[in-house]
Amino acid sequence: MPADRLPAALTLDSGEKLMEELRPDSGRYWRDHAIMAVVLMALAGSFLWLIDSPYPAIGSLGAILAVAVRAAYLKSETLGMVWTLTDRRLILPGGVRSVPLLEIERVRTLLGDVQVITKTGDKHLMKHLADGPAVVARITAARDKRAKRRA
Repeated sequence: MPADRLPAALTLDSGEKLMEELRPDSGRYWRDHAIMAVVLMALAGSFLWLIDSPYPAIGSLGAILAVAVRAAYLKSETLGMVWTLTDRRLILPGGVRSVPLLEIERVRTLLGDVQVITKTGDKHLMKHLADGPAVVARITAARDKRAKRRA
């Protein structure tokens, strides 16, 4: 991506190369919330049934509506997050903070999302990515390539 098309808050160091922008996937976002709604619907209905409430269906409907409102409310914020992978670091959403590739201890999928763990124990979660395992492979490859250049 040319430097003139970078987000305003994002500045690259001299000689640093942008490799990829990692963004949440809209379809995955809605699918994740649908799964959450079904699970919470079942839990709410089961709990109300167990305590002998006469309204387990209303509780189930309430759980679905709560997840739907949450999803609609957070959609623009969540889908607007951009993680930027360069040949030197992983830049967090907003472009202010970053993790040097050589400081990344582990990258793994976590319930379909991607978790980045640094050597100091900091954890960052990249949510609702279309292909989590592919992102793990790309970040790991960039880290390993950077380590070889430094050696």
